[in-house]
Amino acid sequence: MGLWTRMKRSMRALFGGIIEKTEDPELILQQTIRDMRDRVPELNNSVAQVMATEKLLAKNKERLESQRVDLDSKIRASVKMGRDDIATAYIGQLQQVQIDLEKTGQQLEHANNASKQALKARDNYVLQMQRRTAEAMQLINQSKQAKLQEQLAQTMESFQLGDDASTFNEMRDKIDRRAAAAEAKMQLGSASVDTQMQEIEREALDMQLADKLLEYKRDMGLLGPATSAPQPQALPAEGETSSGGHNGTGGR
Repeated sequence: MGLWTRMKRSMRALFGGIIEKTEDPELILQQTIRDMRDRVPELNNSVAQVMATEKLLAKNKERLESQRVDLDSKIRASVKMGRDDIATAYIGQLQQVQIDLEKTGQQLEHANNASKQALKARDNYVLQMQRRTAEAMQLINQSKQAKLQEQLAQTMESFQLGDDASTFNEMRDKIDRRAAAAEAKMQLGSASVDTQMQEIEREALDMQLADKLLEYKRDMGLLGPATSAPQPQALPAEGETSSGGHNGTGGR
């Protein structure tokens, strides 16, 4: 494609009012579709002109045929009336009408063929335009999809996956260290409690052994009789003194 053709195509798209930058596939295809659609009225106008010529020739042929019939009748009437001079004049007119009728018939035949070809060409163009339009729409959709994929690729490229990975690794290490420290503290706390419990259990066992030893010695008479533990002294009731007397006359 030549440079001038590309420039004209870009200028058409530009003045179409929708182009943002030249040689954009979507805009060029849209402009091409508009150009094809704009040619349809021109084709219809051309076909109409060809058909109008055909109709005009058909009417002219009908008029000439009518003249031929009329002149033939006049010639017969003139001959019958013995007016050979008038009959001869009508015969001259009839010959010219026949010549015109032959030419008109040929022109009408060409016009008929031209009309058929024009209609066929118009129909073929419309069919081709529809196919091209459908193909262009598919290409436009592909172009839009490609743009979306490009945008997605650019977005993915903008992600700093390496930095994010390092951040995740760093946070994972911190969480692992915290979990390990907490677990160690729990183990240490459990060990301290277990140690205290073991000491208490050992002390209780020693006390049990000592009591058992005293019991053996007492049973063997190695110890004196067991003395009962001193009873606690009762507290004086309300109204009594610690001297042992009751409050009453004896104290007077």
